[in-house]
Amino acid sequence: MSTSIAKLDGQARERLIAWIRHKMTEFGITVDAIERSLAEDQKSARAVRYQDALGHVWDGHGELPDWLRRAVASGQSIDFFRCEQG
Repeated sequence: MSTSIAKLDGQARERLIAWIRHKMTEFGITVDAIERSLAEDQKSARAVRYQDALGHVWDGHGELPDWLRRAVASGQSIDFFRCEQG
């Protein structure tokens, strides 16, 4: 969905919420299950450790992505792309 729920007018927002509640009931999804799932997603999300000016990012795990491999191969230091850890 390209528009956020906060931008919807009153009736459209209420219809969307009713539809979501109906689907949750239909599939047996509880609010607690959604909260647990979101919490697990946040735990598993890794912080961005490297980023270039074009917005390419890498969390530092696994193989170097192509954009970073090309930069390093052309002589750029990998530390140039390191994000500050705050």
